[in-house]
Amino acid sequence: MTTHRYKATVIIPSRGGAKILHYPLDALAEQTEKDFQVIVVLDGDIDNSEAVVDRYIAEGKLNLTKIVFEENRGRVAALNAGHRAADADILIRCDDDLQPAPDYVANQIRLHRDYDGVIGTLKNVYPDTPYSRVYGNFRDARFKQGALSVAEEGRWLYWNGNSSISAEFYERTGGYDPAYRLYGWEDVDMGKMVHDAGGRIIISDEVEVKHYAEATTTAVRALRALHSGSARTIFVRKHGEEAHPAPNPSGPWGFAVKTLARFTTEKTIKTLGDASDKILLKLPAKVAEKLVALQVEAASYAGIHYPERAQKVF
Repeated sequence: MTTHRYKATVIIPSRGGAKILHYPLDALAEQTEKDFQVIVVLDGDIDNSEAVVDRYIAEGKLNLTKIVFEENRGRVAALNAGHRAADADILIRCDDDLQPAPDYVANQIRLHRDYDGVIGTLKNVYPDTPYSRVYGNFRDARFKQGALSVAEEGRWLYWNGNSSISAEFYERTGGYDPAYRLYGWEDVDMGKMVHDAGGRIIISDEVEVKHYAEATTTAVRALRALHSGSARTIFVRKHGEEAHPAPNPSGPWGFAVKTLARFTTEKTIKTLGDASDKILLKLPAKVAEKLVALQVEAASYAGIHYPERAQKVF
C-alpha cells in the first residue's frame, strides 16, 4: 500500500489572524492545481483563529490541516512546524495576509522544475492613507522593479513571506533559524542559506500575491524598519558584516538620518509618525515623500546601531 504525496504544501504561519486568514484560504480554494496540501500553524490562538480554520476544514474544499501552539513561540517556530509536517517536495510559505491568484500553486510547481527556491513579488494593497499616497505605492513599485532586475547571485536578499523551497534544500539548510525572534530577517537568512548551499533562486511576478499589509501609516512602517534593523544584527552575527553591509548615508541627507536615529525609539516613532501623517497631503509631493523616507531610514539605522531599542516580540 502506498500513501499519496502532494505536489506541494502551502504553509501559513499566523498569530492573531482571524480577520485576515480568509485572504489566503479563499484564494487557495480556487486554485487551478488541486493536488496540494495546506497547513495553517497558529502561533498561540489569541483571537479564536482556530475556529476560523475549523470552518474551512469542515467545508472540505482544501486538503487543510492545522497545528496550534498553546502559547506564542514565534514565527520561526511556526514556520518550521509547518514545513516539517508537510508531505510534499515543494514547500510554499504564504503568510496570512497574502492573497494568491488562481494559478499560484501551479506556477510554483512549474518554476520548481528549474529552481530550488522561488521568491514571489508582492502587490501591497493599501487603504487610501496619506502614507500610501506619498510613499507606499511609489516605493513599492520601485522595490518590485529592482527585485525583478537583480542579478542571480543577489536574489537571496529578497526572500520574503511569499517564497518556496524544495524539501531537499529545506533539509540542507536545517530550516528557519530560531535565533530570529524580532520582526524580519528570518526570511532573508533562509535565502542566504539556500544560496550558500548551492541552490538556484528565481524572483518571479508569475507567483505575485496581493499583500494586505499592516504598514499603512508612517509610524507602523518606521516601527517595522526599527525592528528589521535590530534583527539584522542576528544575521550579521551569523553570516558576517560583508554579507550585508550596513547602510551609511552621507552628505546632508546622511547627517539628517543619523541625527534623527540618535533619538529614535518606539515611542518617538509613534509620536512623529502620527504627526507627520496629519500634514503629508498639505506638503509638496516630493517633500512629503522625503519626510516619510527620513523617518523610515532613521528607524532602520537606529535598529542597526541601537538594537536594544526594538522591544516588541513578533
